[in-house]
Amino acid sequence: MWARAASSDPVIFLAQAPYQQDPEAVGGLGLSALVSVIPLAVVLVLLGVLRVRAQWAALAGLAAALVVAVAGFGMPVGMSLAAAAHGALFGLFPILWIVVNALWVFNMTVATGHFDILRRSFGSLSIDTRTQAILVAFCFGGLLEALAGFGAPVAITAVMLVALGFTPLKAAVVALVANTAPVAFGAMGVPVITLAQVTGLPLDVLSSTVGRQTPILALFVPLVLVFIVDGRRGIREAWVPALGCGVVFALGQFLTSNFLSVELTDIVASLLGAAAVFALARVQPKAVWAARQPAVAATGGPGTAPAPDSRTEIRKAYAPYVVIIAVFALAQLPGIKGLLASVKIAFPWPGMNVLNPAGARDKVNDFSFSVLSTAGTLMVVAGLIVAVLLGVGARRTIAAWTKTVGELKWAILTVASVLALAYVMNASGQTTSIGLFVAGAGAALAFLSPVLGWFAVAVTGSDTSANALFGSLQVTAAQGAGLPPELLASANSSGGVLGKMLSPQNLTIAAAAVKLDGQEGTLLRKVIGWSLGMLLVLATIIALQATPVLGWMLP
Repeated sequence: MWARAASSDPVIFLAQAPYQQDPEAVGGLGLSALVSVIPLAVVLVLLGVLRVRAQWAALAGLAAALVVAVAGFGMPVGMSLAAAAHGALFGLFPILWIVVNALWVFNMTVATGHFDILRRSFGSLSIDTRTQAILVAFCFGGLLEALAGFGAPVAITAVMLVALGFTPLKAAVVALVANTAPVAFGAMGVPVITLAQVTGLPLDVLSSTVGRQTPILALFVPLVLVFIVDGRRGIREAWVPALGCGVVFALGQFLTSNFLSVELTDIVASLLGAAAVFALARVQPKAVWAARQPAVAATGGPGTAPAPDSRTEIRKAYAPYVVIIAVFALAQLPGIKGLLASVKIAFPWPGMNVLNPAGARDKVNDFSFSVLSTAGTLMVVAGLIVAVLLGVGARRTIAAWTKTVGELKWAILTVASVLALAYVMNASGQTTSIGLFVAGAGAALAFLSPVLGWFAVAVTGSDTSANALFGSLQVTAAQGAGLPPELLASANSSGGVLGKMLSPQNLTIAAAAVKLDGQEGTLLRKVIGWSLGMLLVLATIIALQATPVLGWMLP
């Protein structure tokens, strides 16, 4: 019941009778867990079987979660709606605040033509298709994943590869397989940031743990791309740039995620990976994989020789990424980091008074938003600097931001709905029920945890959504099975990256980008073997990380 202040003032709601989570509310743990799966099943069936658009599937799942919370777990209607509103706001701030501003910066580079200059800079290094696949699909795709995500890397790199002479089918397959290792830290670290928020685990611990899992994939992905492009001959002739890029990218991911910044992880790793290929080409200039071609011209009128991109324009094309790195690096300095972190909005969420099964106040009751230190605000600062450097006027800068919001309107609705769904399930105890039931798998849970993340991303197309849905479940299951919670939570995100190439969303984007409409099934058959093979390797490694064999790898 709501309590009202005794005064002549307008009605003031002071507190609400507490709601205590009961994982066995629906006739025992097994039945409670089964009922709790209904909201997730609604989302997955609508997306994966009926091919309903993501935003409507997420809203349907939210409605199912509310019904289960109220009718199955006895959660008050008002508190259930309050939990949904809490999750939706978190979806907006900081999650979509990061995504919108990151994509805004990228859109400014497109509008000014500097994205095309950057593309030509990458394409002019080598005429060898194996090297182009590494640079464009893996390195530049990783950079796009860091800044934009949401399918943009697959669409853009697939088109670039076709322009470089790849067949449409091969370009789409290469772009899909390349979009793996960077995904967990994509969109300025949004998936890992979301994972930390929904699980309550420290962000630095999760970032460090994921940063000791996905780099293992990065070691192999460039070699896989070379094999896809040119089979065994490709491995024999172009293993040097593939292995060199993979090793340097992996080191960049590990070091940045563990010691610098979760938001900068993919930016640093992608640029270092590309730099490694450039450096190796200087060392082995006569290698077949390093064969050069003249830089593609920027412009040229009728009857005139096309003019190459100037050094000044090339430097401007790379400038946005240098600015972003500088802004985020400065924000990590001891004095500045503390000052920025001190400015936050934090308050008990109205209408929420949830107790966990042990009777303690649950973390779902409190909202917190670090206004200045969040990646979204830092991206605004970087974006304003970039706008000045690229000569984008104030009006065009604002117009670009408004256009970006418009482009993301359905993604905004989807993310807000998925987070609302996750918060309702977490607050009502549905996630706890599933987690405790799954914990019965015991030691095998460490092997299965990345498979669960893989499945979620394969259906939803988003590592962020998968972490929001299953992050708390992984933690609850880990605690029940006596396994490290941070290991299984991180495994959810790391395993999820391998499901992205199979998601209907990404398959459709890839097919549309290279004009292979209706051939999503062909693409699926081409990539599913790589997805399952790498998942098996990753799941085995994560299972060993839960034992003394590879336990030393954990932070």
